[in-house]
Formats: sequence, C-alpha cells, structure tokens
Amino acid sequence: MNKLVLIAALVVAAYYALLPTPAAPDRHEAPAPGASSVIHEASDAAFDDAFASRRSNLQLEGQGTVVKLLADDNDGSRHQRFIVRLGSGRTLLLAHNIDLAKRIDTLRTGDTVSFYGEYEWNAKGGVMHWTHHDPQGRHPGGWIRHNGLTYQ
Repeated sequence: MNKLVLIAALVVAAYYALLPTPAAPDRHEAPAPGASSVIHEASDAAFDDAFASRRSNLQLEGQGTVVKLLADDNDGSRHQRFIVRLGSGRTLLLAHNIDLAKRIDTLRTGDTVSFYGEYEWNAKGGVMHWTHHDPQGRHPGGWIRHNGLTYQ
C-alpha cells in the first residue's frame, strides 16, 4: 500500500513539474480575465508564435503598414477594419470599435500604425480587437497610434 501511495505522489509531482509556466506579464497590466498572457514587446515574433501555435486571447503590441482599408463592420458594435502588414510579412486584420473609440479618419494605405489589443488567431493571420478602452474596466485598454495621435 505504501508503494502505491509513493507512486501516486511521484506521478502527481511529475505532472505539475511538466506543466508549462505561464508567461509573466511585462511592463503594464496583469492578464485580463480570459486573456492568457500579456506581451508588450512590439515584436513580430510574438505574432508569429501566436499564429504558429494557433493561440488566441493574447494581449499583444505591434506595428505595421496599412495595406488595405475595408468597409466598416456595422453588425452589432461598429468596427473600422483594415489590414496591416507586419515587418515579418504576415498580415493582420485590425477591428477597431468605433462605438467606443474615435474613428481614424486620416488613415490611408501605406501609413504606419502602432497598436495594442487582443489577438485572436485565424487562418489568414489573425485579428486584433480590443484596441480601445473598456468602459467597464474589466479588460486591459488597447489603442492604435497613427500620425502622432492615440485612438482608444
């Protein structure tokens, strides 16, 4: 009986030892409920890793060049939509809630934008949303920077 308890304890200890360690939040806020990690490095590697591993609910920061302006999504909350190309060549859809944040009226193809929000995986490269404040304060506030102005 003692051997059985010892074996069970070793199995449990091995299980917990092999669990991945959660990523530590970087400079700003702790992960939001439902967000798996917060990364504030404006690095294409974070997007490449998230895409390759099909991860979602990640707070990421990045920068890219606008390659296409899309029609607004007017179903439910209205979103200004556009596609950016990261330095790595990967493209990413930004869906900016214009019911909660100001529209970026001066946005043009070829412009550079910086952004922070929640990444959601999809087969086309992913979607960034929550690029605005949370009026209820339950989710980390995101933003988009364009031509020296911050939209949040």
